[in-house]
Amino acid sequence: MPLQAYLDNAFDLESHLQDFLGLDRATLERRLGESKEQLATLGHRDFDWSQAEAFYQDQVGDIYLFELGAWHLSSRDYIGDTIRLIRDYGQGRVLDFGGGIGTHAIAAALCPQIEKVVYCDLNPINLKFVQFRLERLGLTDKVVCQTAPTGEMFDAIQCFDVLEHLPNPARQLRRFAQMLAPQGRLITNWYFFKGFEGEFPFHLDDPEQIEAFFLTLQAEFLEIFHPYFTTARCYRKLNGAEEGAA
Repeated sequence: MPLQAYLDNAFDLESHLQDFLGLDRATLERRLGESKEQLATLGHRDFDWSQAEAFYQDQVGDIYLFELGAWHLSSRDYIGDTIRLIRDYGQGRVLDFGGGIGTHAIAAALCPQIEKVVYCDLNPINLKFVQFRLERLGLTDKVVCQTAPTGEMFDAIQCFDVLEHLPNPARQLRRFAQMLAPQGRLITNWYFFKGFEGEFPFHLDDPEQIEAFFLTLQAEFLEIFHPYFTTARCYRKLNGAEEGAA
């Protein structure tokens, strides 16, 4: 159900954007088309790793909403595979960390084996937009919207296109390991690359941080094979089996 609903119309994303922002169709299409270049320009001009959190919370404004919208509308096959992973491995209580425009939180909420979704995002516009979408889709009883996790445990954590935006992604992996139940699943991806033409100035590419990330990933998690052609991966805690059997 969630996969086909996304493939049909990205969970009615264009209509949601148009109504939430009060735009006509032509203006929406223009803003979607301009957003990638506008975000890159803003990143080159204003992004500072020491103020990364403030950049996403206060500076990107609605440009990020349009940029994410354009990506989620134009990449149905790729994002469809991430939704397949949620369908296959999501369970119980799910954390959607850095959930953006809500595509993956909505997908998780439509999975019958998932009881509750906690959507978290720093950007206040994203947060309001996702709340708007959930009301439109009748999912407010299944998804809780927050700016950050509150320390509870989760049966699954999903984190898409977020880790490359963090100054210390290894630290976030350790936090995920602490929040994940012994038999839980982490579904995530990353893209530590600024682009061939510098189109992603806000992506981490520091070799030391990247090495620390992969060392932490190997120390905390074990990958679970899946057959889909996407950069996203699924993991269990490396000691999860032992903890569950104890």
